[in-house]
Amino acid sequence: MLAPVRGRVWRELLYLLVGLPLSTLYFGLAIAGLSAGAGLLLTFVGVPVLAGVLAMCRGFGHVERARVRGLLRVPVGDPAPVRPAKRPLPAGEPAPVRAAKHGAAAVVGALLKSGSAWRHVLYSVVHFPWAVFSFCLALTLWSYGWSMLLYPLWFWVFPAFTDRPGLQLFQNGDYTFYLDSPLAIGAASALGLGFTLLTPWVVRGLVTVDRVMVTGLLGPSRLDERVSALESGRGVAVDTAAADLRRIERDLHDGAQARLAALAMDLGLAKEKLAEDPRAAARLVDEAHGEVKIALQELRDLARGIHPAVLTDRGLDAALSSVAARCAVPVRVQVDLPDRPAPAVEGIAYATVSELLEEVGRHTGARSARVDVWRSGGRLRIRVADDGRGSGAPAGLAERLDAVDGVLAVDSVDGRGTRVTAEFPWRARPA
Repeated sequence: MLAPVRGRVWRELLYLLVGLPLSTLYFGLAIAGLSAGAGLLLTFVGVPVLAGVLAMCRGFGHVERARVRGLLRVPVGDPAPVRPAKRPLPAGEPAPVRAAKHGAAAVVGALLKSGSAWRHVLYSVVHFPWAVFSFCLALTLWSYGWSMLLYPLWFWVFPAFTDRPGLQLFQNGDYTFYLDSPLAIGAASALGLGFTLLTPWVVRGLVTVDRVMVTGLLGPSRLDERVSALESGRGVAVDTAAADLRRIERDLHDGAQARLAALAMDLGLAKEKLAEDPRAAARLVDEAHGEVKIALQELRDLARGIHPAVLTDRGLDAALSSVAARCAVPVRVQVDLPDRPAPAVEGIAYATVSELLEEVGRHTGARSARVDVWRSGGRLRIRVADDGRGSGAPAGLAERLDAVDGVLAVDSVDGRGTRVTAEFPWRARPA
């Protein structure tokens, strides 16, 4: 019942009413520009004219996307910018002149080849008849509904200022029907209420078509969205690689490097005391031998965390079993793969399971866990489940998987354990 007075309905109605004059402007300028450009193509002047029309229609697109975002609250993205191709400058003229000519020609060529620009032209042309239809229908329903709904408040205008008792509906010879009786006035108001309640849904349907047209013709294409996603994923991959390098540097500095520095000092002291106190020197050498073993173990652990040799030599089954053996809780590993995937895929799977099992061992309080790895179509799937108190995925893991077109799903219930499922594209190992 409150739909006719909601702010959303008035914004949508305003969108349709403003759309007609704007669409008329777009249509007139686009048709005039296309006609002039097509007619001048024989003189080659039409080429820059057509490029100007394309640029103009892209400007119309900015206005329409702003209207949709502001009035319809639809977050329509901007299409990819037109990027001229970079080519070597021709010789024979001064460099500034060559650069100016080359730049103008490159922009014109990029506009003429831009599918997004031509979609903007198509929108400017095809939206005009739809804007006329939606404007007329919405305005008619809205004005008729509210005028009839409020007719009991203004019907007195007819007998007061005209010689008619009410609003005339029709006349047939000597018989004229007026809305002047209480029954007729009430029926007109009830009919107006029906139209008033119907108008928001009609307007909603009309602007839905507009949303589809704007997002489909003026928004980014699927290729643009894919490129944007890949650029974002590349940024995440770069940040992850930088973080891994910082972690490796920190582990080396705080672990093996510090131990080797202490080892060098102990061996230096042992060398000085070798002649005067052989027993003390032997004790220092023995301590240094223990430090060497610890440093070697830390280096092995660090190398295993980067890319373990068992993964390269024996594959995911053996590598994940090794990770499970080092986990703080018993872990059952089941790897069901017809063959080994590409090394990059194995590395991602290994790192994912390692992080998830580390989360299980540190934060869930689980008594046991299970790791399942299998292939489903063109995707590699991993599931890590535990019976702990409920947790989540490690921070940043979802972003890192998204960078390789992967997906991460977490099903966690407090006190009933957590099940984390990850999947990403399968790539076969090269022959």
